[in-house]
Amino acid sequence: MPSVSVLTATGTKKGSIELADSLFAAPVRTPLIHQAAMAQLAGRRVGTADTLTRGEVRGGGKKPWRQKGTGRARQGSKNSPQWRGGGVVFGPHPRDYTVKVNAKVRRAALRGTLSAKAADGAVKVVEGFKLDTIQTKAMVERLAAWEAAGRVLLVLAARDEIVERSAASLRGLRISLADSL
Repeated sequence: MPSVSVLTATGTKKGSIELADSLFAAPVRTPLIHQAAMAQLAGRRVGTADTLTRGEVRGGGKKPWRQKGTGRARQGSKNSPQWRGGGVVFGPHPRDYTVKVNAKVRRAALRGTLSAKAADGAVKVVEGFKLDTIQTKAMVERLAAWEAAGRVLLVLAARDEIVERSAASLRGLRISLADSL
């Protein structure tokens, strides 16, 4: 069983805790992690790009000139794509970018990611983490005491508005709830 030291809010070591093998000693399957990560990134995309087709542009009900006798090419409508202000032929339309990932694959990817982070020593357990006031400086001091540098994911057991607002302006820190990890 992997074990991790338990830190206090000030950064001192309080003891150690055994991590569950089912979560933190699972096999790291890189393709599953990649698939889950790509699905999550694709789900963030908003497919709002839209162009007007020749049936959606304004005007153009009348034939520009008669079919024969002018010496020019035949034209049926000013909505045609070759005209300025005409419709777009194969332009983008609103779409959904979500990718379906099976629940077992998603769970296996999460277990593999947690196992890889635990093997690297990047998992820290903090007991009694509580802020009294909304203060970014206090959050920075806590992160420094825990030796958490770079990009940090802070997983909370329950929603804490004081912690969330204290960390809102910190660039490398993201907060997530344990049930939505």
